[in-house]
Amino acid sequence: MAALALAGCGGGGPQMPQQGPPPVTVSAPLVQDVVDWDEFVGRFEAIQTVEVRPRASGYLQGIWFKDGQFVRKGQLLFTIDARPAQAAVAQAAAQVAQAKATLANAQTEYARSEALVAQRAASQEELEQRRAALRSGAAQVAAAEANLRARQLDLGFTRVVAPLSGRISERKVDVGNSVTADQTVLTTIVSVDPLHFVFQGSEALLLKYQRQGTGAQNGTAIKVKLSDENDYTHTGTLDFVDNALDAGAGTIRARAIIANPGGFLKPGMFGSARLEASKPYPALLVPDTAVMADAARQIVFVVDKSNTVTARPVQTGPLRGNLRVIRSGLTKDDRVIIDGTQRARPGVKVTPQPGKITEAPAPAAAPPSDQPAGTALPAGNR
Repeated sequence: MAALALAGCGGGGPQMPQQGPPPVTVSAPLVQDVVDWDEFVGRFEAIQTVEVRPRASGYLQGIWFKDGQFVRKGQLLFTIDARPAQAAVAQAAAQVAQAKATLANAQTEYARSEALVAQRAASQEELEQRRAALRSGAAQVAAAEANLRARQLDLGFTRVVAPLSGRISERKVDVGNSVTADQTVLTTIVSVDPLHFVFQGSEALLLKYQRQGTGAQNGTAIKVKLSDENDYTHTGTLDFVDNALDAGAGTIRARAIIANPGGFLKPGMFGSARLEASKPYPALLVPDTAVMADAARQIVFVVDKSNTVTARPVQTGPLRGNLRVIRSGLTKDDRVIIDGTQRARPGVKVTPQPGKITEAPAPAAAPPSDQPAGTALPAGNR
C-alpha cells in the first residue's frame, strides 16, 4: 500500500517518446545518354499519284483489273477498240510499199541515165533530173515509214497499261463507253511503298534545329505511330523541308519517307511523329513527381550534408517515361528527395534514407496539334 501511495504521488503517467526528423527517400540523379525527340501530327501521302487517261480515242472494249487491287507497272488495264487503228496501220504500210516502189524505179532510171551520160548518149541535165527524182523518192519512203510508226503508236495506245506499280482505284468508265484521248479519266493509281509523311513545324523549332544543326536536315531519323497505336513502330527519314514559311500560319512544311512494305499504311491516314531533335548527350534524370511548381519556377527538394532540406530551382527538359530531364540546377552528386516530399519543408531537418531512381513507361498521351511535345529517349533507342 505504501508503494502504491508513493507511485500515486509521483503523478504524470506514461511519458511519450520524443519524435525525430521525418524520414524521406533520397537518391542521386540518374545519369544516362539520351536523345531529345519533338512530336508532330501529320498525314501520310502517296509519293506518286497518277490519273490514268487514254492516249487514243474510241470505244472501251475491255477492263482487265479488279477495283482496288495492286497492279504492276506495264500491266494491262483497259483495251480500246483497235480496228480503226489497225486499218490505219495497214494503209500506212501500203503507202510505205508504194514509196519504196517509186524509189526503186527512180534508182533504175538514175543508173540508166548515168550510163548514157558516160557514153555521151544523154545530157548532163537529164542526169540531174534523175538524181533529183531519186532524192525525192528516198524522202517519200522516209515520210511513209514515219507515218507507219505513228499509226503503230496509235494502235499501241489502244492498250492502256499501268504507268507505275501501286494500288488502283475503281474504274470510272464501263465497257461500251466512248473515251477521248488525253481527256477521259479511266481510274487512278497511287504508289504504296514507300509513303510520304507530311507535317508542319513552327518557326521557333526551325530556328532551333538550324542553330543546333539537327532536326531539319535531310536524313534525320523520324518515327511515326497511328492513332490506335501506343508505340512508334513506323520508321523513316526526313527528306524534304520547304524553302519558305507559310506567312499566315508561321509554319514550315516538312516531309519524311516511311517504309510501307506490307501496304498497311494508306494515303490520307493521320499519325503522330517523333523527330530526332538533338545529338546524344548525358542527362540528369529525376522522377517527374519530384519536380514541383513554386510560383513561376520549378524546384526540387535536395538534402545537404547537415540533412537539411533545400529548395533547388531547376530548368526542366522533356519527359522520358516517368523521369524528367533536368537541364540545369542539379549536379550528379546531389541528394534529391524522390519520396516523402510532403513531409519535407525548406530549412527543416530530415532523416534521409537511400533509394534508387528507376524508369517506368508513362502512359501515352496525344500531343497537341498546335505545338509539338518534347520527348527524351535513351541514346540506344534511336
